[in-house]
Amino acid sequence: MVLGWLLLLVMALPPGTTGTKDCVFCELTDSTICPGMHMRCGDDEDCFTGHGVAPGVSPITNKGCVPATSCGREEPVSYMGVTYSLTTDCCTGHLCNGTPHPTGGRMARATTGLALGALQLLRHLL
Repeated sequence: MVLGWLLLLVMALPPGTTGTKDCVFCELTDSTICPGMHMRCGDDEDCFTGHGVAPGVSPITNKGCVPATSCGREEPVSYMGVTYSLTTDCCTGHLCNGTPHPTGGRMARATTGLALGALQLLRHLL
């Protein structure tokens, strides 16, 4: 019986909590809006948001998946004939590099609800 409940709980978890994750992807852009599309990351990759700066021009941004070993690095990139210093900021949750929702987002609420439900179930079983 307990095994059945645990299996049901794992099946109900959001996709980012079981190993694979999707991230938001956008090409390099100087726009403040980066709506992006979803892309699936590999097992050794994290979601990232890249922030690029160069003297005298507007900043650039991009998003996607990157090997975890590249997180936090600053690298030169060329965009529209200008060389920018692009810093890669990583995160590990499902779609964590998307636009933040002012109230914490639907995924955060769903994960919290599932965790609280699991605690209630375990409390009654023990």
